[in-house]
Amino acid sequence: MKYLKEKTIHQIDINKSIFIGILYPLTSEADISLCLNDAKESFPKANHYCSASIFGDTGEHQTASDDGEPSRTAGIPILEVLKHHDVTNILCVVVRFFGGIKLGAGGLLRAYTKASADVIKLAKFYQKKTVPSYEITFGYHLINQMDQFLNEKATIVTKSFLTNVTYKIIVNADTSLLTDISHQLIGYKELPSETIFIDS
Repeated sequence: MKYLKEKTIHQIDINKSIFIGILYPLTSEADISLCLNDAKESFPKANHYCSASIFGDTGEHQTASDDGEPSRTAGIPILEVLKHHDVTNILCVVVRFFGGIKLGAGGLLRAYTKASADVIKLAKFYQKKTVPSYEITFGYHLINQMDQFLNEKATIVTKSFLTNVTYKIIVNADTSLLTDISHQLIGYKELPSETIFIDS
């Protein structure tokens, strides 16, 4: 699943109606009402504030609101766009200023889909990944060699220089890393897994 980095806004005009797509990152489900209030305060004269949200590690909590538009012409299309992009902990609000020309159910559905799809294209996301963590101990004569070897395959979190050298490392990808260097180590132990964030 992907997580939104920051609030993102994008505006489109369709048949004199203005549609403003706003994406909000959510840290809890309680944020949904706060973010909706933010959209209403930012655009107080709008006619509709249609929205959809996905929350939870697997996107298990979902909401959709048509906010006065004909049933299933706004909230559900926005939600479908979010689901299509495999995102979670996110709220999309599409603010509409009515321009005087009725779009009809099909036109509304397409407009809300486009507004949410366009803003999500501009947004920046990251992914959470759980990776193994270890403490490795080796002799001083291997410092340069270990630094070079670990450079691309792991992140060195801490270094300790006592009788021997001890590194705490997070393994980025290749979990066979320890097999490759175990013969050079004085010892190692597995630590609790760590969560890292990577751009997506």
